[in-house]
Amino acid sequence: MKYLRLSRPQFEELADEFAKFLAVQSIDKQQWDEIKANNSAEVERQLDNFSDFIWDGVLSNTAFLEHFTKSIVFLFKCSEENIQAIVIKCADPNLDLTTAKGVNAISDSLFTDLFEIQSGAKNYTPDRNTAIFEIIKQGAFISDGEMFLQIDAVIRG
Repeated sequence: MKYLRLSRPQFEELADEFAKFLAVQSIDKQQWDEIKANNSAEVERQLDNFSDFIWDGVLSNTAFLEHFTKSIVFLFKCSEENIQAIVIKCADPNLDLTTAKGVNAISDSLFTDLFEIQSGAKNYTPDRNTAIFEIIKQGAFISDGEMFLQIDAVIRG
């Protein structure tokens, strides 16, 4: 398995897509019921393959990620050829960037001694989707990129 198996609620939400996935493999409902009853290894394989298929679709369409910790915010732009990052570090140990107060402090005081900003880019290793998935596994979430674009515009002038 390349990524992570979808949860039961995710499978339930994607039931129609899973049925289409099986149909593409010429597995109809009757055959699937037979496989479930008699071949648990094949069930596991199909569930894993479907999970990878869904993850590949989601990751291929991911353009921005964000990861907030108490003292650091990581903003990512996922282009085709590389991933760009903006890292915002807070110097005040009493300010929690995972709270509304912390996010507001970024907006109000970004270019003060309270924050250190770094940016850079690197090529994907080993490939785009795997690299993005690893960042998600570390706690990032897919975002609309608004924060990245605003800060990047100010940094670039």
